[in-house]
Amino acid sequence: MKALYIMSDQSFSLVYPPNIREAIEKLVEVQTVPLTPAMLRQDYTVLQDIDIILSGWGGPRMDHELLQHAPHLKAVFYAAGSLKKIVTEAMWERKIVVTNAVTANAIPVMEFTLSQILFSLKNGWRFVRDIQQGNLYSRKPFDIAGAFGSTVGIISLSTVGRGVSQLLQSFDVNTIVYDPFVSEEQVKKLGAKRCQLEDIFQLSDVVSLHTPLLEETRGLIRGAHLQQLKQNASFINTARGAIVREDEMIEVLRQRKDITAILDVTEPEPPEPHSPLYELPNVVLTPHLAGSQGQECARMGYYMLLELERYVNNQPLQWQVSREELLRQA
Repeated sequence: MKALYIMSDQSFSLVYPPNIREAIEKLVEVQTVPLTPAMLRQDYTVLQDIDIILSGWGGPRMDHELLQHAPHLKAVFYAAGSLKKIVTEAMWERKIVVTNAVTANAIPVMEFTLSQILFSLKNGWRFVRDIQQGNLYSRKPFDIAGAFGSTVGIISLSTVGRGVSQLLQSFDVNTIVYDPFVSEEQVKKLGAKRCQLEDIFQLSDVVSLHTPLLEETRGLIRGAHLQQLKQNASFINTARGAIVREDEMIEVLRQRKDITAILDVTEPEPPEPHSPLYELPNVVLTPHLAGSQGQECARMGYYMLLELERYVNNQPLQWQVSREELLRQA
């Protein structure tokens, strides 16, 4: 089979480092040098004999214009998460196989989230604030929830939300979940308990948001939800900033100095230069750090290598995406 790399040249070597490219070239015949979408638009004829497109961040939109030049295209391996900017109806009409590395990209997000949950259960960021602002060392015993018998609330059992829930099974915490689209059996398998959204905020020592950004979820989290957080509770957002009504969240954070918001995502991103998020002492900002960065990016290419190996050997694919699944994804 003949394959072609098409994606951003800035991330290509991170996602597909030499060792992974060498393994891919043992499975398929890679044509020409890696292309960017801009380079491809200069000469669509390179697609004429291509069976497989290997892509990732900055990949091309698979619209009718592209596909008409790729009559033999059978599969797209996308070494990244969201497919919304890549996949079109024309692909489904052609029955082109689509698979992505959302599971691989979720792993560092899960790791980051777990680190923040455990640190927040110790009220770690509050102690950091106290020491930085006034050289104030609190005296023991500390009034913290800790990771024994405390409650962690997970909003949405997305790929990341499900993974974080699984990781939490190794700790002595109670996990409660809000997700109206999963079954009671799925929740129980994670050792969790289903709750309403309001209950998540009222009962949890830490709330972690993992909802995909869809039109239905935009602005889902309101100030009224955050106002119900327990004393010294924390709210973590590694999903998307637009899921939270930011103005309402800021107002609550001004009133509730005891709670902490750990925001890896904002809307816009980064926040506007004069945003109160930079100044509020109970806000921790990180620069969309949770997802794959640096060497972690190679995991996405590696997962697509494994998927490609299954594909050329006519084995069932592990991460193939259907039209119906894509509707529920971010």
